[in-house]
Amino acid sequence: MAATQAEADIHLEGVTKRFADMKAVDDLTLSIPRGNFFAMLGPSGCGKTTTLRMIGGFENPTEGRVFLGGADVTEAPPYKRDVNTVFQSYALFPHLTVEKNVAFGLERKKVSKDEVRKRVGDALELVQLAHLSKRKPGQLSGGQAQRVALARALVNRPRALLLDEPLGALDLRLRKQLQIELKRIQQDIGITFVHVTHDQEEAMTMADEIAVMNVGKIEQAGSATDLYERPKTAFVANFLGISNLVDAQVRAVNNGHTRLETHDGADLNVPTERCGPHGTHEVRVGVRPEKIRLFPEGDAVPDGSNILRGKVVVAAFLGVSIQYIIRTAGGEELNVFTQNTEGAEPDSLGVGRDVQLAWSPEHTFVVDRD
Repeated sequence: MAATQAEADIHLEGVTKRFADMKAVDDLTLSIPRGNFFAMLGPSGCGKTTTLRMIGGFENPTEGRVFLGGADVTEAPPYKRDVNTVFQSYALFPHLTVEKNVAFGLERKKVSKDEVRKRVGDALELVQLAHLSKRKPGQLSGGQAQRVALARALVNRPRALLLDEPLGALDLRLRKQLQIELKRIQQDIGITFVHVTHDQEEAMTMADEIAVMNVGKIEQAGSATDLYERPKTAFVANFLGISNLVDAQVRAVNNGHTRLETHDGADLNVPTERCGPHGTHEVRVGVRPEKIRLFPEGDAVPDGSNILRGKVVVAAFLGVSIQYIIRTAGGEELNVFTQNTEGAEPDSLGVGRDVQLAWSPEHTFVVDRD
């Protein structure tokens, strides 16, 4: 549940940012509670980095206010805000050792030498780099350099840490490793993390709450489970994972279920509380690929299932799973993932086979056609 303004560690109120005639962020109101790992997820140009920069003080909003811990900091410069930022570029000083890089901000604040030594040591222990304290950045791997940048940002004990695609320059294996490390660190220290990313898996792995952004606005915010299982728009459904969407018309509501009819005449049912306020107009019915079971045409299907019929056009063996693409009678191409539990070959339901796609109504969601 979103924090109220009074409870929020970070609060944006009606924030808009224009660059000439382009509106990068559009009337955004957002509250992030203390200790939350919050991700802003979206494609390039959606406004997520601009929003982060306004929280950090690197951009001023054209309209609206920015609050940190209840204090209005809209006009405050970055150095007067109790936040630190970690960028994709590590921005380490190449001539300084790891410990000197981490200590840099403390020394500028004239913290005592004993306190600097203790806090630098604690920060390096937190990111598991105490053993490399005497090395210089040129002697570090990319992952180690990013941990140093993280330690330098945390050593000042900020109210919040802002992360601007910090793992984007790393290879896939290392990125996945550091995703878990970042989550561990955030849980250990308990401060607010605000993470900007275009990587859906990264956001889902780490964040307590995700805001999916599109053209300067938040399309939907919630937990990874909420967004994945109950997307409210086609954009969210397609950006966060793979979705199968089929055009349909709402036909009837009865006993907590809504009946929908696809344009090729198939009836589908969905719990009414999963439909949202769509009335009786044209909608799109959605189901995730892994929720669907495939049955050869003519085989019995579990009672109560939603059923579409189609033909297999692709069957690809992926190791842990088999991906099928099914062209339905209505012409849509739907994805189906089945687990490789029996060492099955994809040609057991091979290309050209007529099949039934069956899934539970409780795994169905509905979004507006537009």
